[in-house]
Amino acid sequence: MARHISWEEARNHLRRMREDQVRDGQTVVSLWEDVLMSERNKLGDELWTVYEQVCIAALDCQRIDISETCIELLKSKFPNSLRVKRLLGMKYEAEERFHKAGDLYDDIIKEDETNMFARKRKVAILKAQNKTLEAIEELNKYLKQFMTDFEAWMELCDLYLAVQDYTKAAFCMEELIMSNPHNHLYHQKFAEIKYTMGDPDNMAIARTYFAQAIKLNPNSVRSLYGCFLASSNLAASSNRKDKQSNIKYAAWAAQQLKEKYTTVQPEDLTNQTRVLESIERVLESLTEKTSN
Repeated sequence: MARHISWEEARNHLRRMREDQVRDGQTVVSLWEDVLMSERNKLGDELWTVYEQVCIAALDCQRIDISETCIELLKSKFPNSLRVKRLLGMKYEAEERFHKAGDLYDDIIKEDETNMFARKRKVAILKAQNKTLEAIEELNKYLKQFMTDFEAWMELCDLYLAVQDYTKAAFCMEELIMSNPHNHLYHQKFAEIKYTMGDPDNMAIARTYFAQAIKLNPNSVRSLYGCFLASSNLAASSNRKDKQSNIKYAAWAAQQLKEKYTTVQPEDLTNQTRVLESIERVLESLTEKTSN
């Protein structure tokens, strides 16, 4: 594809990818090799930004040769740049030279204690080596200094989920909900964690947050499923006083799901997956238990 577009189109495409923070290594490397590289001097001062972009893309594609060339050119232009040092550290990571990468990031932190990138790369190194507990410890240290890094809170949540520490994972999501209470995905993930914890109290919290996620995004099928399942579980609990209310909640969620499937998905595919049939069976089971 890259061979059939003009030099200006290729340059503008890389610009848009940087602005939109799109990470597509194969496309970037293809545009660089097939279109831009032969006339790179036309980029002017933008060339150095493109070198950095191409270097990261090449590392994603395991094109170490391209990344080494970009790093050497950047080092010659910016010999004392910490950004160039971080690219070198990322190259060491791609080569699985984790100890050398870690030492380089430590040097960057000594030179600039506020360098968020180097600290986060140290967490990435531990994750790459499947050292999940050490990665959790390192990320907690990071968040003590950079408490408003919401991506780091989400990463810490996922790490806690990996070791099945659901209580601490839920705490991370609470931090994110407080930071952005209008993000339905935060409410949805918090509800899923509470649902996984399973006891009646957490199940009730899960139902509440699934409902809030639906309120924020009525088209969220995943949240509707969550609300349906949490309400069904609560209704099936023999020691719950509000069984009838939970059956109503489950029935409402089921109706919303039915409308979503009938309006969006072809009827033959819906019949093939038998999703609606399964939902109806759960509702019938709950109704029979209530009548008995």
